[in-house]
Amino acid sequence: MGNNTKLWVADLITTCLGGRNRKVAEAFAKHGGTRSFDELEGELLNGQKLQGVLTAAEVFSVLEAKTWEESFPLFLTVHAIATGPVPPSAIVEYSERARKL
Repeated sequence: MGNNTKLWVADLITTCLGGRNRKVAEAFAKHGGTRSFDELEGELLNGQKLQGVLTAAEVFSVLEAKTWEESFPLFLTVHAIATGPVPPSAIVEYSERARKL
């Protein structure tokens, strides 16, 4: 793993575990995904947006355009959680299934 990749991964972890991303993600999970990220952003962030939700949509669009959905089930799970069809607990269920493979 090169230095740039290590820095990118460290930045990703820091972003996910701190500040507004964690605050909104905790609220989203607390409500079982019944409140949208848009609603929670408006309430908790005074109009600021989370990058992860937008990035999940962009990644999904690329995967869909390339018909690579089946090759990236984790990204599909994250997108499905962010857009509401599945509850936040789906990420844990995905993780448990992946460990059994």
